[in-house]
Amino acid sequence: MQNLESFFDQKFNGVTLQPPLFNSWDSAIRFDLLTPSSPINHNDALEHAFQRSITLYDEVFRDEDELLVIADVRTTEDHLFLEEPLRVYRSYIKQEDVLTKLRHELIPDGCNEEGEQMVVHRFTLGCRKMDIRYELILREICYKDFGEVMRQLDQKPQSGIEFYFINLTRGIIYHLYDGPGCDVLALKKEEIQFLYESYNDWIREEDRDQIDAVFSDPES
Repeated sequence: MQNLESFFDQKFNGVTLQPPLFNSWDSAIRFDLLTPSSPINHNDALEHAFQRSITLYDEVFRDEDELLVIADVRTTEDHLFLEEPLRVYRSYIKQEDVLTKLRHELIPDGCNEEGEQMVVHRFTLGCRKMDIRYELILREICYKDFGEVMRQLDQKPQSGIEFYFINLTRGIIYHLYDGPGCDVLALKKEEIQFLYESYNDWIREEDRDQIDAVFSDPES
């Protein structure tokens, strides 16, 4: 299975794995998962957003595809998070032996408003769709709830966690973010043209002109 570094070097050269991904690649679609008339904190609206996130995920990832699941945990350098780092993934994995494929990398970051040095703990897991409880991850993103992990991170300001799902087989990146919204990037626009056509009314209106310019023109 291809690793994260070689995948980006060969396929998405120039893209940095951090939000907002939509702005860093031409063949990209930004979806608004909330209905315009619903308040963001309304449970029905968040449940609707979650259902949309599942629909898009199931369209992007097939059972046979090879995946990389990345969890970037940003916190202060002196945070006690690493006392039990596998907690990030343990509840999201169906089989314990899958965790043997987990890689951890510590990435220096800038300072927060209090002048404390920040770092990113990057956890990368090679797997297949059936190996992970992706529904649980997507639900927790939509509802802004990561259980014990977020309770640990909330002890420090500007801490947070981002999940990225990468389809190595089809060359697609899926990023569901707090909002909730969803960025889908593709090495070849043909891989996600059907998303543009099937879920066009979910596209974020503020970005529609930019997205239409790429996907509505068959010659682009």
